[in-house]
Amino acid sequence: MRVARRHDMPRWSPKDERKYEHIKDSQEERGVPAPRAKQIAARTVNKQRREEGRTPNKTTQGTGNPRRSLEDRTKQELVNLAREKGIAAPSRKKKDELVRELRSGHRAAARRSRSR
Repeated sequence: MRVARRHDMPRWSPKDERKYEHIKDSQEERGVPAPRAKQIAARTVNKQRREEGRTPNKTTQGTGNPRRSLEDRTKQELVNLAREKGIAAPSRKKKDELVRELRSGHRAAARRSRSR
């Protein structure tokens, strides 16, 4: 069996474990070094789990690096940020529309905090 993963990762099912072992063994039979075979197997199983919606996908979670400008962030990061700010229907908007609305929201929030 494989060594326990980090505690913050969702647990693998017995079927995932079998898949991991099968892929790892197949890679080793093909001459791939053991550490690389383990990596390939784990990435393959995790990719399948992500595609099935059984594990979080990084691209749909974050809001991007706060030091980067809004234009430099991905549309998905802007959508996530807009949802946090309460902007209506962010996934239907274009990236430049999201940037515009987020900027106007940031200014309004800054004005409110200065006036207190």
